[in-house]
Amino acid sequence: MIVEAFLPIFIFIIALASSLALVRAILGPTAPDRVVAVDAFISLTIATFVLLGAFYNQVIYLDVALIYSVFAFISTVAVSKYLEGRELHD
Repeated sequence: MIVEAFLPIFIFIIALASSLALVRAILGPTAPDRVVAVDAFISLTIATFVLLGAFYNQVIYLDVALIYSVFAFISTVAVSKYLEGRELHD
């Protein structure tokens, strides 16, 4: 299968991008930069779960990725509203 052949390359690319996102999250000059960097890191983590699901032929990895993406979306919206200065129920 193609995923099995290219999995080390995909993992290396995701690890490199994740490390760059973490550097931006730590060194980001503003809070919105940090939020975007953390969101990028979460997206790369979700991509890792999808790759693992394809590699091991297990649906549970896709379920975890789906739940993780829902929590990531909710937390990103909450932090964005907080940074904007609005209440969460608005």
